[in-house]
Amino acid sequence: MAIKLYDKLVRDRIPEIIEADGKTCETRIANRAEKIGYLLDKIGEETEELRSSLSAEEMADLLEVVYSLEEEIGLDKQEVEAIRLEKKEKRGGFAKGIVLLKVEG
Repeated sequence: MAIKLYDKLVRDRIPEIIEADGKTCETRIANRAEKIGYLLDKIGEETEELRSSLSAEEMADLLEVVYSLEEEIGLDKQEVEAIRLEKKEKRGGFAKGIVLLKVEG
């Protein structure tokens, strides 16, 4: 029987899905500081997956991690959205695709 080692944060129902497939798994619960670190790692992982496929499914996975991190560090979703909109109003979004190459002076 093959054993794969992971040490990564997974969605809450993954252990039961693994067991329903006739496999066994070993898990542990991360403390708060670890969970934040794992979520930050997961953002990178999900970003790479989105980069590979540019699909709605991968975007949804990335957003789930962002929302989980937002909740874990105690940020209010409405406040974050208000700040996002305020910054977009003052500094713009990314719709035009402007790439800054150089600033002098």
